[in-house]
Amino acid sequence: MSSEKMLVRIGGLLRQAESTDNPHEAEAFMEAAQRLATATAIDLAVARAHTSSRERRATPVQRAISIGEPGRRGLRTYVQLFVAIASANDVQCDVAHNSTQVFAYGFVSDIDACQALYSSLLMQMVRASDAYLRSGAHKPVAGVTARLNFQLAFAARIGQRLAETKRDVEATVAAGANDATGTALVLRDKQIELRDFYTHTSKARGTWRGPQSGVARSDKARRAGDRAGRDARIGRSTELPSARKRLA
Repeated sequence: MSSEKMLVRIGGLLRQAESTDNPHEAEAFMEAAQRLATATAIDLAVARAHTSSRERRATPVQRAISIGEPGRRGLRTYVQLFVAIASANDVQCDVAHNSTQVFAYGFVSDIDACQALYSSLLMQMVRASDAYLRSGAHKPVAGVTARLNFQLAFAARIGQRLAETKRDVEATVAAGANDATGTALVLRDKQIELRDFYTHTSKARGTWRGPQSGVARSDKARRAGDRAGRDARIGRSTELPSARKRLA
């Protein structure tokens, strides 16, 4: 077997040892890597570095997300929902002046997670607000006003839930890591890299003011929207899927 293939093989064993949560499996993979390295006089550090250099390093990207057609009502609350989801997934956003598009900046896996969550939660938000209006519980407030307030509160509650989930995931990962300081540095470096990418890539002018400007307030509709946001289903398979994988 060539030195190149041997380096890949040893590096693969090291990667399996470092990625498993089972200490017995980790020990077995490490011993196998050590035996193979000893037999071929290859240093483990060399094999690890060789494997790392072969792997494609993830970098931030920009992606345009379509929110809706120009003139459609409620687009600003749709944007609010996407931005709330993005904030909990390490994704920064610029918003088109007419709220028809969001420009997401982040790592591919994080943006994918945002889109998956958004598709599911948008459907739930619209269905819940439609049901609320059909019930007549919003009266005497106008339907348009009630819908906007309902969806604003729904999006805000989803943002809070996802932020709490993110904190819990990161705390669990840090607690289970052999090097908690190293894990904190990974998180910080990711944030710095994303911030630098956004600074150099974004061409936004001004700041998005959100959907609340010019919207008459309905506390009753907001309470209903908040309850719906609390009850909304956030699937375990799509909720922050990359956080544990990246930091483990």
